[in-house]
Amino acid sequence: MNLSKSLCLAGIALGLLASCGNHQANDSKVIAVPTPERPAGQESMVGFAAPAIDTVRVGFIGLGMRGPGAVNRFTHIPGTKIVALCDIDSSRVANVNAELVATGRPAAAEYYGSEDAWRQLVERPDLDLIYVATDWKHHAEMGVYAMEQGKHVAIEVPSAMTLDEIWDLINTSERTRKHCMQLENCVYDFFELTTLNMAQQGVFGDMVHVEGAYIHNLEPYWKHYWNNWRLDYNNENRGDVYATHGMGPACQLLDIHRGDRMVTLVAMDTDAFTGPVIAKEQGVANDTIPFQNGDHTMTMIRTQNGKTIHIQHDVMNTRPYSRMYQLTGTKGFANKYPVEEYCLKKEQVDTDVMPDHEKLDEHAALPDDVKDALMKKYKHPIHQELEEKAKQVGGHGGMDFIMDYRLVYCLRNGLPLDMDVYDLAEWCCLADLTRLSIENGSAPVEVPDFTRGDWNRIKGYRHAMAPEKK
Repeated sequence: MNLSKSLCLAGIALGLLASCGNHQANDSKVIAVPTPERPAGQESMVGFAAPAIDTVRVGFIGLGMRGPGAVNRFTHIPGTKIVALCDIDSSRVANVNAELVATGRPAAAEYYGSEDAWRQLVERPDLDLIYVATDWKHHAEMGVYAMEQGKHVAIEVPSAMTLDEIWDLINTSERTRKHCMQLENCVYDFFELTTLNMAQQGVFGDMVHVEGAYIHNLEPYWKHYWNNWRLDYNNENRGDVYATHGMGPACQLLDIHRGDRMVTLVAMDTDAFTGPVIAKEQGVANDTIPFQNGDHTMTMIRTQNGKTIHIQHDVMNTRPYSRMYQLTGTKGFANKYPVEEYCLKKEQVDTDVMPDHEKLDEHAALPDDVKDALMKKYKHPIHQELEEKAKQVGGHGGMDFIMDYRLVYCLRNGLPLDMDVYDLAEWCCLADLTRLSIENGSAPVEVPDFTRGDWNRIKGYRHAMAPEKK
């Protein structure tokens, strides 16, 4: 068969595939994913700030692998009250409550036993914030119910696994005027936040391309997920099901929905080589349906302003941990894995950092002493305030503490959160959209405008700061 005939048949096939369900191919053979109109009575949450809360009263749902650490971190954050704890396993609730009391705080109300015990917690009138750290399958449902009950909600990653769940969270947040934040910790890591500050101050010139990933061999951890829920999800679903750690820092660098937006993505995966072996070992293999999630998934995204994002996912194979985190600008480059490094044009390096520019090689990474001096010069104000405390409290080296602290800080000061419901949507949508691309032969897929037209209203991503008290 000649090439032109092959392309013609491929185009016809793509058109037929893309016309299934709610997705349609447009003239350029991109699979169209509709953006529903905003229901009457709803308003955009871009830049939204809720009334300040003096003491943030919190209820925690899910005390397995992530929840206990979150409860502990909140004991170190001023202006908080830990009111209630919930898990299906009563022993987890009791253990965390005992640790809470050991810190000198009052015991929290306990909810456990049934699959719906969390609803009783959410319905309490003495809560401002619901903190969700359960399995992925329950995240969106709990978030929606929390907002409907008049609470702000913070949800572990990924906060939603399907487009339907994403739109439910967006519509509920817009309708109830309650914050819905995804608990993405990697945007607060020290290299990432310093590099973001450098980018915002023009050190790298204009952003051109960014990369991110979640490459983490989970072999030591599979057995610790309650009822094998995470491996079971990989067993049943194709696509990048855990993209947020790479997406968060990348999108902040590109000012996504603060002056730019994602327009199109293309995804591709390998076959499932290691996944089926692990599933069989853990007892979740399905003899009738093959293991769905490819070992390695790659996604390319193009933005409205002509920039690109590259995201990868691999939790199956033996590789060094990496979130990739890389940026290319018109005047510089940054890379975190496997080695933290910067490469800059000579004029982008201040003379107080490196007086002798003649010794700077624009084709190589900056010397370590120059890199360290730059990172000190551009240390983000958030790190200037919190780095020492964060490293003491811990949580992935301290970034978890900064994440929780900033959430409380913004709520107490009546500020827009660092991450809004549209960030949640944009960083989670890869799960469904990459599946759609892969199942259609790596076809281009439209990325919905989750802000419904407000993506260019704010110019540039910035962290909100309260005025200094005189």
